Formats: sequence, structure tokens, C-alpha cells
Amino acid sequence: MRKVWNIHGGVHPAENKHPSNQLPIVSAGIPKQLVFPLSQHIGTPASAIVVVGQKVLKGEMIAAAKGFVSVPVHASTSGEVLAIETRTIPHPSGLSAACIVIKPDGKDQWIEHSGTEDYTSIEKSELLNRIRESGIAGMGGAGFPAAVKLTTRDDQVIETLIINGTECEPYITADDRLMQERALEIIEGTKILQHLINPATETLIGVEDNKPEGIAALKKAAAGSNIEIVSFPTQYPSGGEKQLIQIVTGKEVPSGGLPAQVGVICQNVGTIVAIYRAIKFGEPLISRITTVTGFALEQQRNVEVLLGTPIHHLLTLCGFNERECSRLIIGGPMMGFTLESDDVPVVKTTNCILAPTVNEMPPPSPVQACIRCGMCEQACPVSLLPQQMYWFARGKEYDKLEAHNLMDCIECGACSYACPSNIPLVQYYRASKADIREHKQNATTAEQSKRRFEARKDRIERQQREKDAKRQARKAARAAEGSATGDKTDAIQAAIERAKAKKSALNPAPAAIEKAQAKRAGSAAQTPTKESLEQTLTTIEKRLATAKEKLQQAEQDHADNIDALRTGVEKTVAKYQQAKQALEQFIADNPAAATEPNPKKATTTHPAQLAIEGAPQKSVLAQPTPTGDAAQDAIARALAKRDAASNMTAEERLKNTVDSIGKRLDKTREKLAMAEADGDKNAAILAATAVKLDIKLADAKQAFDAYLHKKGKQN
Repeated sequence: MRKVWNIHGGVHPAENKHPSNQLPIVSAGIPKQLVFPLSQHIGTPASAIVVVGQKVLKGEMIAAAKGFVSVPVHASTSGEVLAIETRTIPHPSGLSAACIVIKPDGKDQWIEHSGTEDYTSIEKSELLNRIRESGIAGMGGAGFPAAVKLTTRDDQVIETLIINGTECEPYITADDRLMQERALEIIEGTKILQHLINPATETLIGVEDNKPEGIAALKKAAAGSNIEIVSFPTQYPSGGEKQLIQIVTGKEVPSGGLPAQVGVICQNVGTIVAIYRAIKFGEPLISRITTVTGFALEQQRNVEVLLGTPIHHLLTLCGFNERECSRLIIGGPMMGFTLESDDVPVVKTTNCILAPTVNEMPPPSPVQACIRCGMCEQACPVSLLPQQMYWFARGKEYDKLEAHNLMDCIECGACSYACPSNIPLVQYYRASKADIREHKQNATTAEQSKRRFEARKDRIERQQREKDAKRQARKAARAAEGSATGDKTDAIQAAIERAKAKKSALNPAPAAIEKAQAKRAGSAAQTPTKESLEQTLTTIEKRLATAKEKLQQAEQDHADNIDALRTGVEKTVAKYQQAKQALEQFIADNPAAATEPNPKKATTTHPAQLAIEGAPQKSVLAQPTPTGDAAQDAIARALAKRDAASNMTAEERLKNTVDSIGKRLDKTREKLAMAEADGDKNAAILAATAVKLDIKLADAKQAFDAYLHKKGKQN
């Protein structure tokens, strides 16, 4: 007998394996719909390479691996892609993720595929690539890509290859039935791995001693080979990778380390069969053996199910009694998790669907205070301190959790099982792990942002230094040129003039003020004429038309400056009346001037004057006649627009207001995007304006909807 070692801790829960282990494996058939999550493994999710409406065949790749730690996804039968959308996936958090939905056509038509009889004639790199392209991930529950685990460094010696047939979780018998019925495939798959990694010392298949039929079948299939079947006492969780390595070899994998560091590679028996079929027949991973068990089912057994099959299809197949079921669990009672719905699909890591009754698995007992009994520490197979980690998890002391090796926790649930206070310790550890990963991701993102900011800052400073250097070079060249001509005084004077011009350009206000004062003084010194008074009147008319147009727009937009604009219009009307009286007084004092023609004055009455004096405008505004004066034509168009607005119905005015604010909001957002891209300091002002317009648009839409609702009630 081969020597085996003990592990720290462990528990002995009721096995409950007998009900599902008595019947042979059967096919679950083809469901009406298949759902393929793009993330069925540890690592980067796959990326969809099909489109909606596309016809696919059985075994065809529908999602490609995206990254080194990733595997592709294949269609498990032929059919049509119905959708690529977000759906709930089997996960402890109940989260949703991208999925490909396929409607089977019933033909179950394969793609062209072929394997190889002599795998020893194929390069190891090609064998690994075939395993990777077949989408094979660890099927014992972890889901780590098989090809990644089998890829070792050239200088790394693997002494022991271990095939895991332990299946220590209660209720689950998928691997046991697989060993009983397909032992030869397991042995042939193990030989493929022997060829790949060339273990220097031994190849072992570890099985708990509560599976005598599986052990006998494996020994018979392995007769004459160098593969040794090792049985050992049943104890949960002896099926953990690091625990199994310690049991059959006595080696302990260091904290945070990998089995390859101690010269060991470990794979599950289900994964081995998938590798065998991928190399021997060219079949990708499209199905798996799943245990469907629990006393809420009429028949408990193991089924070979197509990946993507909804769980309710398996429950119906086994005679599910929903009224007797206390809850649905995916996985075993120790490491599994409760499902909120039976619509989630079977994925590559789905080894068990458990439907217990209330008597079989009653609701959890109320949580009580920790009594510091230390039973959780005695049960922990990783030699951690669960009690201490529980307090750190409650206090969100993540640094201390990491210092106590939280990431070494395999979430076996032994501590929760042993806890007399019914504290769900594993749930605390899972949540803390997720929080730690999130904090690390945020820290990485912040560090990347900091590096980008510093790189941009360095680039700007470098560009500024280059500009300064060029400027100094030009200055030196001009100074040298002035020295060569002997005209140093002129060069200095020219530099002074350039500085004055630059200063004037930077601050044009004083020059503009002086120019305006000179113009006003010149105007005051001149004797008023009919032409100057008429010009003043025309200028005020234009200003009045513009002011009224702005006021109308502000009233439509419910702007905050309506009162200011209305005051401006009133002041402009008063100035117009004053200018008009001045012109009339001048004509009265100079009768001869009234008959003098003014070639600059338009022959038609100005639209603004018509508006002020109350003259009829409809015929003019309906079809404004071009005068040749751009300003007068613009005023005429604005007044025509205002007249058209006055003739609108209440519904049209409200809709026009919504459209107008919407256009202004779109333009503001475009300007804001450009300002943010250019680093413009006005971005904050534009952002505030966009917020105000967004609020106004919402108010305008609400008013419009209220009007339509009221109108509908009246009708």
C-alpha cells in the first residue's frame, strides 16, 4: 500500500451520494433554447464572433478567447443565433453578463472535425493549442483554463502528475459515474498529459475510498501502464487541489504559490476526458456530466448535458416537484450557492444541481454571537484563523485580512459547517475578497491615471522649453544681426516698439476708449443735419428690432434674463421716440430740408418703424421684400418670424419652445465636448449652461406633455 498523508482540519458531513449513483449516465437531449455566457472560466471573458441571425453548426466556435488566460466558447448543437444580450448567469452574486442565445434546429449537425490517432507525432505546442482552441477549462469547479495550467517553463521540472478523482463534496457523483463508465477514456487522456508534461517521477490518480466501483474500473483500465491509482480515507475537503497534493505526495504548496512550484500538476478526471476527446476526435468542449439530485426530484441521476442548457430543462427531465423544494443550489451543499431562478444555463463548471426538500436541508439557523470556541480553526484545511478573519472582515480591515492570508482560503465551507454559532463565515470571506480585488483595481486605475497625467505634464513642459529655446535663438540671431550692421540703437528701439505693440494687442481697451471718445467729441462738435438725424433714427430702429427678437427668444426659452431684456426694449423705444422727435423738430425748423431727397434712405417704410407706430405689417412680413441692405433684411426676417409665432396655436408654441431649447442644448454640448477635449477654461461655464438648459428642456417637455394630456381629456 502506498503511503498517504493527513491534512490539517477537515470535516465529515453526510455524503448523500447513494441516491444519484445507482443509475447510468443518460443524455439530457436538446432543449428549446441554449444560452452561452461568454465568461464560463477564470480569466478574461471570451469575445463573440457571431452575429444575430447567423446559422451555426455543432462544435462551431461562437466566441473567441480574448487573452492568454481565456478560452473560447462553442455551439453545443446546430441552430440559429437569436440574440447576443445580457442575461443572468450562474454566479454566487446573481450577476448578469453577456450571453449568446441559440435556437436549436433539431438537426444536431456537426462541423467538419477530425482527431489524431498518434498524438505523439504532434508537437507539444500544437497539442496545447488544440486543447486551448477546444475551450477546455477545469471541470472540477474552479474553471481554470487547462492549456494555461499545462504550459510550463523549459527549466521547470514536473515530478508528479496527479489526476483528481476525489469528488469529496456531498451529493455529487458525476466524477464517480464517469470513472465507472469511462475509465478507459480517463486513462488514455492521462497518457496524453504524460506525453505533454513528461512527469519525471510518477503519475497518480487520487480517489477517496468511498468509491470502490470507480477505483476498480480505473485499476482495470490502467493495468500494464505506469499510472497508479491511489485511494485514501474519505474526508472533506480532500478534493481541494493543494489538499490532494499533500495527501498523496506529502508536499505542501506554499502560501500564494502554485503546484508547479513543488513539481506537481493536477487535473480533474472530467477535464482529462475532455482533453482526450479533443485530441482523439477533434471535439471541442460542448457537454459535461452533471449530477441532478435532491429529494424534491422523482429521479436522481447523472446526465450528460449540452452546455447552455437551461437548468429548468434538467429539473423537468428528472421530475421536479417545486412545492417540496426548499431552494435550488448549483454545486454541492458545502461550496455551492443558491439560485434565484432556474433559467440560468449549465456552464463548463456546473457539476451538480441540488433540489433538496425542507426536511432534507432546512433553512439556516439564526446567527448567534461568536463564542471564540476555535472549532473553525480546527476544521480549516488551509491552517488559517477563520475566527480572526471574521472580525477583520466585519471591520473591513483589508490589510489585516491579506496579512492573515485570506486569499489562500479555498471557500470549502468547513469553518461554517463546524461553527456552533451558525455564522456564515465563507460569505464574509467571499465578500471581502471581492472588495479587496475592487480596491486593487481602483488603485491600479488611479496609478495609471497618475502616470498619464505626469507624462502629459512632462510633455507640455518639454514643448514649452523647446519653444523658449527657439525664442532665445531667434532673439540671439536678431541681436547678432543688429550688431553686424552697427545699428544697436535701432534694434533696441525696434524691440521697444514691438513690446508696446504686443502690450496694446493684449489690452486693446484703452485704445478703444480713446477712439470712442474722439468719435463722440467729433459728433458733438458737428452741427446736426437731416441726414445725421435720419442715420441715428435708422441705427436705433435696428437696435430695437434686435432687442425685440432677443426678448421673444428669451420668453420662449423661459430664460432668467427676460426682465433685463424687456427693460432694454423699453429704453430703446424711448430713444427711438427721442430721435424721431429730434428729426421732426429739425424739419419743422428747416422747411426746405423736408423736400430734399436723401439717396441713402430707403424708399419703403422701415419694418421696425411700422412695428413701433402700429402700422399694418402682415403683407410686409409675409413676404419681406429685399432692400439690398443686409441689416434691414435681417430685421424684416426677424419680425416676420415674430409675427409667425404670434399666429401659432398654444400647442405649436409649446412644441417650438421644446425644439428651440433642444437645439440650443445640442449646440452647447458640442461646444462643451470640444472645450473639454482642448482643455479650454470655459468648459466649466459651458457645463453649467448645459445643466440649466437641460432643466429648462425638462420643464418645457413637462409643460408640453401636460398640455397634450389636458387636450386629450377635453377631446
